[in-house]
Amino acid sequence: MAADIAYLQDPQHSQQQISQLETSFALQRQAYQANPMPSAEQRLMWLKALSELLSNQREALVQAISQDFSNRSADETLLAELMPSLHGIHYASKRIKKWMKPSRRSVGMQFLPASAKVIYQPLGVVGVIVPWNYPLFLAIGPLVGALSAGNRVMIKMSESTPATSQLIKELLAKVFPEDLVSVALGEAEVGMAFAKLPFDHLLFTGATSIGKHVMRAAAENLTPVTLELGGKSPAIVSAEVPLADAAERIAFGKTMNAGQTCVAPDYVLVPKDRVAGFVEAYRKAVLGFYPQLADNPDYTAIINERQQQRLNGYLSDAESKGATLVALYPETQGRRMPHTVVLNVSDEMNIMQDEIFGPLLPIVPYEGIEQAFAYVNQRPRPLALYYFGYDKGEQQRVLHETHSGGVCLNDTLLHVAQDDMPFGGVGPSGMGHYHGHEGFLTFSKAKGVLVKQRLNAAKLIYPPYGKTLHKLVYKLFVR
Repeated sequence: MAADIAYLQDPQHSQQQISQLETSFALQRQAYQANPMPSAEQRLMWLKALSELLSNQREALVQAISQDFSNRSADETLLAELMPSLHGIHYASKRIKKWMKPSRRSVGMQFLPASAKVIYQPLGVVGVIVPWNYPLFLAIGPLVGALSAGNRVMIKMSESTPATSQLIKELLAKVFPEDLVSVALGEAEVGMAFAKLPFDHLLFTGATSIGKHVMRAAAENLTPVTLELGGKSPAIVSAEVPLADAAERIAFGKTMNAGQTCVAPDYVLVPKDRVAGFVEAYRKAVLGFYPQLADNPDYTAIINERQQQRLNGYLSDAESKGATLVALYPETQGRRMPHTVVLNVSDEMNIMQDEIFGPLLPIVPYEGIEQAFAYVNQRPRPLALYYFGYDKGEQQRVLHETHSGGVCLNDTLLHVAQDDMPFGGVGPSGMGHYHGHEGFLTFSKAKGVLVKQRLNAAKLIYPPYGKTLHKLVYKLFVR
């Protein structure tokens, strides 16, 4: 595998990969034009083949992902990648025929006799750019939506997960021809060439900074984009919620994948007089999940040295500017990085400016829920927001007085796993949404169709204007 990775990084090979992108795109465009409206039966066959592939290759996928992370909890891969991928396929398979049915619409009395409907037509060739943190789920989720809508799909895997990316490429090639689904590998220059292809839709999941470049590249072709970005997703602990309840659920969301999750709680707003109690409850919850760091197969590592250096840089910067670091473990083992609570933070610290994407949790004290809302609303809109409190009135205030891509009340992360809800950001955390029916709609063109037959009543209002009938129409309908 090491030799393969070195080969992928060779500049000459990158040019070959870019040429292959153009070839794959041309094949898929031609295949789409030959079959622009695949039947429900065809789409169901595609999803069945994908489901069987994932089920049969679960162990290989778990091992490849763990290899890329140096250690990724097998259970986290099963729970957060394989399970939602399979459930998404099952959910779509049961509903494709219903989604594909034309939607009947009403026609104004003045336009009768006529009928109106909306048909859902595949867009064509869809591009999907996959990040490294959940390389399976964030490849398969968009693929399911695009195939359900009848599209051809090209996937660009992350260069940071070479073993997983290579395996997914090989596996998908076993069940799908290149003119239906193709997988591209390669470094950043290949990714940018991918984004510049004239797709009919492009979905990117990743950092906000990279999302701007992707959107700029897509704009050259007026390619519509769905951007699934991130940002600093806050958790708000109320003045009344039992701290053990809030801390345990926040710890679950923050420790999953070692915090390398776009919807992980990025920081926690805690009433000033409850900070010490929350820190202790959070420490207890994390240590309950992972009693030790060293050699713990459940404890996921940081994806690579560069990301670990970035996270250590946040800690050094914060400490130099007055923060207090509370490490929950005494040591680091390889890329297994200790979860750390960060107190006395300020806006000048990098940890409070950038999305953390790791096992570091700043605590921000507040006085009064209005101050917590103001803190959130003064910052870029996050991908997720989490509120912990059982007062239903305050829950409604959270929903009405803050903005975010999605919300969990008294939980974290799990809204993403609901197939019957859209997932997506707002503003700096993204645009557009997918999952379930929304994914089908995102990758379809909702085409409005007006149908008339032989009788044409509209002829009565054709020019020349000024006839008595025109005056009657204006009297009845222009008022």
